[in-house]
Amino acid sequence: MKEFNGERDHVHLLVHYPPKVTPSKLVNSLKGISARRIRHEFTGRINRAVMHGHLWSPSYFSASCGGAPLSIVRKYIEQQKRPL
Repeated sequence: MKEFNGERDHVHLLVHYPPKVTPSKLVNSLKGISARRIRHEFTGRINRAVMHGHLWSPSYFSASCGGAPLSIVRKYIEQQKRPL
């Protein structure tokens, strides 16, 4: 992970990953690992009923930066609000 930021209902991640990994597998892995870590850290304070037992929504959006310089993409992510 190169950069992280987000808003109340979503996050922005700038990641570097091997080209053989599909975006769907990458997102699935990131969601799974982060959900386990969050549940472990906040045991008893996470309400599993909210998302029917899931921490993250099953949907995601992935986009390439179209050759934009990394500094521009980082600046965009840094300007987003922090997750609550």
